[in-house]
Amino acid sequence: MNENELSKLVIGISMKVHNALGPGLLENVYKECLFYKLQKEGLFVEKEKGLPVVFEEVKLDIGYRIDLLVENRLVLELKSVESLNDVHMSQILTYLKLGNYKLGLLMNFNVMRLKYGIKRVINGQLDES
Repeated sequence: MNENELSKLVIGISMKVHNALGPGLLENVYKECLFYKLQKEGLFVEKEKGLPVVFEEVKLDIGYRIDLLVENRLVLELKSVESLNDVHMSQILTYLKLGNYKLGLLMNFNVMRLKYGIKRVINGQLDES
């Protein structure tokens, strides 16, 4: 399964989680439920995956954590906020860069319909399609 197929599968599962829970809960609730559902689907998922920073050939563990990393290649950054802003986009861009990942999904679960809260980021660029 390529990254696009994987992202479509993950978005579908995320929508099921959102439909079951609705908006308004804490981010951690969505993260735990999505982690459970993705694993149940048979996907390899890491929660709170640490990302070190390499500075002058020294590896520093300074607390960057990916919410969910699916199949070692899809970064999921989950939010439950009034609206996504530039800081949230910067966060996922940093994770993609530090981990050398191609695709990420920035997902805000605090919306009436999850499709309005998803932003795809491909190779460091927002996918507007």
